[in-house]
Amino acid sequence: QVQLVESGGGLVQAGDSLRLSCAASGRTFGSSAMAWFRQAPGKEREFVAAVTWTGAGTWYADSVKGRFTISRDNAKNTVYLQMNDLKPEDTAVYYCAAKYFTPARTPGDYAYWGQGTQVTVSS
Repeated sequence: QVQLVESGGGLVQAGDSLRLSCAASGRTFGSSAMAWFRQAPGKEREFVAAVTWTGAGTWYADSVKGRFTISRDNAKNTVYLQMNDLKPEDTAVYYCAAKYFTPARTPGDYAYWGQGTQVTVSS
């Protein structure tokens, strides 16, 4: 079992940066692949970024590649999403998710979810 709590969202202007954090509890965090998804009003939940349990492998959606960076600190049981050069289209609720073994891009592949944190980017 893994419990996830996101933080760090807020209201920013286009071009600003934010860092989201996802604090995890549970003995299996260190062996879990972690990911960030987002969901805008009226849209489906979409993949943003994922990281392997070691932190060595990362994947990104094309829309955020070069602007967002996912990382993890297994000693702190925390996953981060550094978001730079934010755009209005990045506005969404951002969710942290965990699954065993390898990362995936499909929400249905993840067994554990946080409650989400709102990110709003004004133009």
